[in-house]
Amino acid sequence: MYDDTTARRRRFAGAARDDRPDLTLLCLLIAAEAEAVAGGEPGEEAAEEAADAAQMELDRLAGSLPALGRGAAPARWADALATVLGERCGFHGSPVDYRRLESSLLPEVLRRRRGLPILLSVVWMEVARRAGAPVYGVALPGHFVVGLGDPLGEHVLVDPFDGGRVLSEEDAGLLVAGATGTPLTPSMFSPAAPQEIVLRVLNNIRAWAAARPERSDVQLWAVELSLLLPSHPARLRYERAELLVERGDFARGARELEEYAEVLAAVEPEAAETVRHQALAARAMLN
Repeated sequence: MYDDTTARRRRFAGAARDDRPDLTLLCLLIAAEAEAVAGGEPGEEAAEEAADAAQMELDRLAGSLPALGRGAAPARWADALATVLGERCGFHGSPVDYRRLESSLLPEVLRRRRGLPILLSVVWMEVARRAGAPVYGVALPGHFVVGLGDPLGEHVLVDPFDGGRVLSEEDAGLLVAGATGTPLTPSMFSPAAPQEIVLRVLNNIRAWAAARPERSDVQLWAVELSLLLPSHPARLRYERAELLVERGDFARGARELEEYAEVLAAVEPEAAETVRHQALAARAMLN
């Protein structure tokens, strides 16, 4: 597991391992990391004020919803959220938002009212939860949406990226097919755990940065936060080692390549040997 000594990352690791992870807090800590690495790291007091402001905005938005109560039909909750968040407040997304890092940072999404499907879904979920709605995230491949009601009973799906439009099963299938080319399966409607949502947010940030080689700093911190989650793909260790080498930290990169090769050797000996050669090449850069 990756770790370091900053209080911010220790807090992120602790929050990710909480029995009931606070999704808002984890998303705010991702945004704080982005600001810190960009060179604008605020003092602890300023960072807390920024986080408090985001929490207060979510509270304010929840207070704008009608008092429906948890017994209200899912369709009524969907309509209320679409009216307040989608129509009145203008939360939505568009293709251009995929080209902006801010679209993955919760404070910026709250400020701009724009974002990726998963961050807009976080807004929908956290506002709905505060208002007492039965709500959960649905990690459809390629397009995150929100469920309201009982996942195993009466429920509706809504698409915050489209202002809260209610989705039929056919609509959901078209979203999945358009994004991945694969058919919809019942398992895709399962509620997403907070850690799963956070890993997907970080995956989006990694993908944004990977398409921009000059932003390897962003890709590196997104990988490192992912490694602090209790469950993550083992290959992220390899990605981090490659990034260290790419950024000129040859000694640490080589060491982590060697450590990854040891893990890989038990299951993929040929691949492990390739990684060892990469480590040797990285060490040669020190001479």
